[in-house]
Amino acid sequence: MYNFFVDGVQLPVAPAELSTRINGRNDTIVLMNEGEVNIIKKPGLTDIEFEVLLPNVNYPFSVYPNGFQPATYYLEKLEKLKIDDKPFQFIVNRMMPNGNLLFDTNMTVTIEDYEILESADNGFDVNVRITLKQYRPYGNKKINLKASTTSAANATKTASKAVVEQKRPTTGKETPKTHTVQSGETLWAIAKKYLGDGSKYTELAKLNNISNPNIIKAGQVIKLG
Repeated sequence: MYNFFVDGVQLPVAPAELSTRINGRNDTIVLMNEGEVNIIKKPGLTDIEFEVLLPNVNYPFSVYPNGFQPATYYLEKLEKLKIDDKPFQFIVNRMMPNGNLLFDTNMTVTIEDYEILESADNGFDVNVRITLKQYRPYGNKKINLKASTTSAANATKTASKAVVEQKRPTTGKETPKTHTVQSGETLWAIAKKYLGDGSKYTELAKLNNISNPNIIKAGQVIKLG
């Protein structure tokens, strides 16, 4: 069973196809007497494309961990992610019928485009074609110039020394020991909120003896550590 998560929200029907393009940035140049050579560079950002069905009917094959939600619920989520212009986690995993995890793909992405496809052939349901792009974090560096004074032969000379400081996010909050599940929450979202990494939801599942991490209920108390 495949599961697709967009910013902690599970899509009710896993897409039938997923296209992942890892873009290369290598350069080919021509050297005198050597012919063509390939200059290897780090790979570019990954592009992801898929088309997903958003039902307006609770079909037997659809999955709703926290109860049925119509297509508008997911469309509003996509719109918010696009407007907020912030990166989020995109997860695809495959579960065995007994709940064991076969594989887990976890990538930080942004929404590049999404296209709503409506057709009479789909009845009341909605199809959406989504394009994601991998996101790599980057930070600004602050340069402080510190002046130091030295004297030589009764002359004062001033030298400047550059100190580069990398800003790092700090938080003064302590992680609580437990969390009570609220309606609409997923284990991935809880791991992201308290552990800083949504992919650690498997650790929470193991800690809390949850056989299927995709199914948690409102009011359930989750131990965090």
